[in-house]
Amino acid sequence: MALEVGGPWTELQLKATVCCCCLSTFLLSFRTKALLDQLCRPPDQIHHHSKMAAIGNRGTVTEAAGFDAAADAEKLRGAMKGTGTDEAAIINVVAHRTIAQRQRIKEAYKQTVGKDLADDLSSELSGNFRSVVLGLLMLAPVYDAYELRNAMKGAGTEEACLIDILASRSNNEIKTINEVYKREYGKTLEDAVSGDTSGMFKRVLVSLLTSGRDESDKVDDAQAVQDAKDIYEAGEARWGTDEVKFLTVLCVRNRNHLLKVFQEYQKISGKDIEKSIQSEMSGSLEDVFLAIVKCIKSKPAFFAERLYKSMKGLGTTDSVLIRIMVSRAEIDMLDIKSQFQKIYGKSLHSFIKGDTSGDYRKILLELCGGE
Repeated sequence: MALEVGGPWTELQLKATVCCCCLSTFLLSFRTKALLDQLCRPPDQIHHHSKMAAIGNRGTVTEAAGFDAAADAEKLRGAMKGTGTDEAAIINVVAHRTIAQRQRIKEAYKQTVGKDLADDLSSELSGNFRSVVLGLLMLAPVYDAYELRNAMKGAGTEEACLIDILASRSNNEIKTINEVYKREYGKTLEDAVSGDTSGMFKRVLVSLLTSGRDESDKVDDAQAVQDAKDIYEAGEARWGTDEVKFLTVLCVRNRNHLLKVFQEYQKISGKDIEKSIQSEMSGSLEDVFLAIVKCIKSKPAFFAERLYKSMKGLGTTDSVLIRIMVSRAEIDMLDIKSQFQKIYGKSLHSFIKGDTSGDYRKILLELCGGE
């Protein structure tokens, strides 16, 4: 099937192409569907049409040339054989292959060793280093679903995880995460979130989970002015805050339209929308609305700020650091790094280096790429 490079591929064409490319064993699991959904992106987001390519085109992790899944599987097996573990060999393979290539390595490992690669690595490694390696072996929506599940397991909820993921993913990504979550954990993500959160914060998350945001680039100027007025009148201009108005505008409108709304809001109120949210709201609700606004303005800047806050001051919030480094490595890590440098005047590389240690530091620095 001849396909024009960078042309508008239909989902059917792409799936047919991938199927033709001998993914027969790989196609057996539902995870493949999730990967295909990841690969079936609009043409402007397609890097090049290799089936082993990165899922974005601004990542530090790119498709390894001369890739040989069987040879990589053998290297990983050798790294775990005998006494001790060769962590450097593991980093060398895992941090320098795309998600799609890692799936091939997992298949090859199972064929040649008769065991599950993730299980073997899990028993050989420990701590944060293990979390990074195991995260890298998962498909993007599988990793997101896994992180969301962990955030809600046991007593207490890691609201930051729910916010980081749900405020920053596209409609298609959220749809796939919903499907994966249901298959992996036997309940809908909406039920899980509803059972673990409450009030207006819950309503915002449930709205985001419907993956109903308008993703066109149409801007209705009159509507943008009206939306800005509605938000102003729901917050700054009254006693108390009508949060539903914020939800309706921030969770439903498209990006270009919202950028226009933010401009109009500044004109009407004399304040940046972020400042108003900070003064009108608190807690998780404030956090989720701010995350939505920041992601609409610039996802790389949003993730740069999350990384900075995970490392500044005493101690490190490793869950946040790991989640962002693993999930953005082959999507937009180059842009996150440049935003980090621009906003904080220091490199992300230097921050990670100063805040982590051992093999955990080594693998994160590989995912970060050079200074």
